[in-house]
Amino acid sequence: MSPDEAAVDRDRVVVSGKAVYDVEASDPRSELVDRAGMDPDDVVQVSALMRALGGLREAEDKLSEASLRYMKLNGTDMRALHFLIVCDNQGVVATPGALAAHLRISTASTTKLLDRLERGGHIVRSAHPSDRRALAITITPESRRAAMETVGRQHAKRFHAAARLSREERDVVIRFLDDMAAEIALTDQPWAEAGERDV
Repeated sequence: MSPDEAAVDRDRVVVSGKAVYDVEASDPRSELVDRAGMDPDDVVQVSALMRALGGLREAEDKLSEASLRYMKLNGTDMRALHFLIVCDNQGVVATPGALAAHLRISTASTTKLLDRLERGGHIVRSAHPSDRRALAITITPESRRAAMETVGRQHAKRFHAAARLSREERDVVIRFLDDMAAEIALTDQPWAEAGERDV
């Protein structure tokens, strides 16, 4: 390996994988996170936690990409099918309006999504059992089985990791995840405001 190739290889290692989530790598001058007064060992441990979260995110991204390829659908389509499966499990009639609210998309986008899923044989639209103004949407048995036996089964394995924790450990993890979600929630950030998403 030439010196130039070694330099490229070294650089690739530095900026790849979970290392990009390390606070010292992404915020060396404390422009984002004020670490003054923190014990250096605490900073190292928090960085390890961020790397672990990054590893989880990467694993979920890879699983999502594989499921999209397998089902030949996009992310919004898959979220719609998941919603329909949960509605069916709960004995709730899924409607276009409920789906639009869940996905946070417009009525027009929902119609396009349902047309696409119906053409692909993934859903069936029928008359609502109690509301003549609404439609009922159900996932087809074939698509339900395909989703459940592949991505659904893989996602369900997360339950095992949670089950291996003690009750006290789970309480800590729940509190941490809820706290982190609250910290990064988009509330009044003008840069995050955008028009209604399309699909």
